[in-house]
Amino acid sequence: MSFRATVLTLFPQMFPGHLGHSLAGRAIERGDVSIDAVQIRDFATDRHRSVDDTPAGGGAGMVLRADVLAAAIDHATPDDDPRPRLLLSPRGTPLTQKRVRQLSTGSGILLVCGRFEGVDQRVIDSRRLEEVSIGDYLLSGGEPAALVLLDAIIRLLPGVMGNAESGGEESFENGLLEYPHYTRPALFEDKPIPEILTSGDHQAVRRWRHEQSLALTRARRPDLLDRKP
Repeated sequence: MSFRATVLTLFPQMFPGHLGHSLAGRAIERGDVSIDAVQIRDFATDRHRSVDDTPAGGGAGMVLRADVLAAAIDHATPDDDPRPRLLLSPRGTPLTQKRVRQLSTGSGILLVCGRFEGVDQRVIDSRRLEEVSIGDYLLSGGEPAALVLLDAIIRLLPGVMGNAESGGEESFENGLLEYPHYTRPALFEDKPIPEILTSGDHQAVRRWRHEQSLALTRARRPDLLDRKP
């Protein structure tokens, strides 16, 4: 079964973007993943193809209209479509590796790329959009965030990564940041590879890597340790 992503956007030319290359690109070529970009403006009803209007109550900027976006969502996802509906939004729930893994086990996803000052709250409520944020910063629109989310999901799909175990010890998979990596040359600018990694003692290597992960997490992301049971 292929993973089907539908992206509602005012800039469909931005997709698949970088996802057309490397591992994700090969998954798309094989048919394991499909990314359909739908132009929201196609669902405007006036001759100017307007998709936004001034915010009720006043204020700067414009707001994406509920009627136009709702029509696009209804076209892309009929009532019996089980795929989650996500709105990329700076006020959304922070995206985690756990949520990414959950999304990767389903049949696909609908992504709504916000623009302007935001999206009319009524369509968020009526179409059950889950608001998701990829970080505490602002973007010009939801498209870059959608590409980030899709990248995170696609790499977890069966057959995408060459080694199915290669992601098991990566940052956030086990609640810790990943340990440091080394490879040839054995000596680089007078700095050798840590001796333990060339010792052949696999148990000692595992202990060293775990200790390094703990130390990095304590130094850089102590909040992750607070979340661990």
